[in-house]
Amino acid sequence: MTTKSRIWTSSVALTAMLCITARAAELPGFVSELSAGTIAVISDGDFVAESYADSRLAPREAGHQDVLTVLSLNGEKITIGSLPVSNSVTAAPEILVLTPDGSTAFVTERLGQRSPTAETVRDLPPGNRLFAVDLSDKASPQLADTAEIASFPEGLAVSPDGQRAAVVSNTPDASIVQIVPYSGGRFGGTASFDLAELGVTGQAEAPRGGVTATNVQWHPSGRFIAVNINTQNRVAFFEISGMGDAISLRPWGNIVTVGADPFVGRFTPDGSYYLTSDWGRDFGATTLAGRIPQKPSSISVVRLGDQDAPDARHERIGGAETDLSSEGLAVSPNGRLVATVNMRGTALPQESGRFRREGSVTLLSFDPATGRLEKAGDYAFEGALPEGGAFDLTGSHFLATIFQGHAGTGAKAGAGLEVFRVVQGERPRLERVGRLPMPHGVHHVDIAE
Repeated sequence: MTTKSRIWTSSVALTAMLCITARAAELPGFVSELSAGTIAVISDGDFVAESYADSRLAPREAGHQDVLTVLSLNGEKITIGSLPVSNSVTAAPEILVLTPDGSTAFVTERLGQRSPTAETVRDLPPGNRLFAVDLSDKASPQLADTAEIASFPEGLAVSPDGQRAAVVSNTPDASIVQIVPYSGGRFGGTASFDLAELGVTGQAEAPRGGVTATNVQWHPSGRFIAVNINTQNRVAFFEISGMGDAISLRPWGNIVTVGADPFVGRFTPDGSYYLTSDWGRDFGATTLAGRIPQKPSSISVVRLGDQDAPDARHERIGGAETDLSSEGLAVSPNGRLVATVNMRGTALPQESGRFRREGSVTLLSFDPATGRLEKAGDYAFEGALPEGGAFDLTGSHFLATIFQGHAGTGAKAGAGLEVFRVVQGERPRLERVGRLPMPHGVHHVDIAE
């Protein structure tokens, strides 16, 4: 069932919103070149980059907040609005998604909002909410509805028709897929499915038998979803049928083994393939440095079986190497380019010998006829914890998030969206355009009409 909840808005938040709207005319000129009606950006104000190493939350005096920022581009006219929305960088980037028409933004929270006494990561409560934000007035986003879902939601996707949200959560006892209808500005009843009852099980001496679902994605047909089980290096596919209270979920074909730690994934626009960004972390490590890999991440290419066959067979047919610590993954609208956003060593303490000031974007070409991936290059930029990314609507630009800048670098190298121009050709490449400043803690971006 759904509940309507209130998100508090402080005078500081209102001031920030007014200031950012007033600065719309001062945005870099390249913003008007982007092919996008709506750009939505989510920021986590509770964390700083150092939180992963020392578990300390952001200093209160910094004034950071969890916030959704929305840019509306209409020719030369650009408007900016914002709304405080609880979210957490500790999940995969995919905790923000826009409906295809850009009218609604969905956001979920792996960890809940910081209390007045919270000082460490352990002090944050489990998240259990799914938010719908009305973007009919981009300059003034409004909370439309809130649904209570299973705790610790990790990933979020929206159906092609914009009428259903899919969420994966990992409670202490179960990994759960939830389908939540949305119509007329309100959530309907949530249909929940335990992955163990759908054949996704584990025997490890760990919570849920070692099963952790980190990503859910909706097939372009609207009939299927994919769920990444990153702790088992597997992807499971399910067929969805029914509406309202009669929604059902059943396995579609076989579970596929991919590369190590498939944190996120994407279907290709034609629905023929599923790609996973295989980060490669060591989940047995007890330190941050031990968990973060020292070799490049990779992408797996899964060719999907016949959509109408009762015994569809999916197969991993290949892949390609990317860069160190790939997290975000994006496929261009025409399906011929793929990009990963790579944290490299920016998450490590600066005194670490593996610390790096620059993250990167890896660009790859993709052949939809054969499923072949070919790496075009890595494109570095300064900043900490780059995670999410997206192509614009024509695939002419790519936007990567930067969680925060390094000390002493100033606003031009601070939190924001790093914007690249995509140069097409026999060997495509990226050209850096500039950085679009955003509130501290940016970790995902989505683009719609």
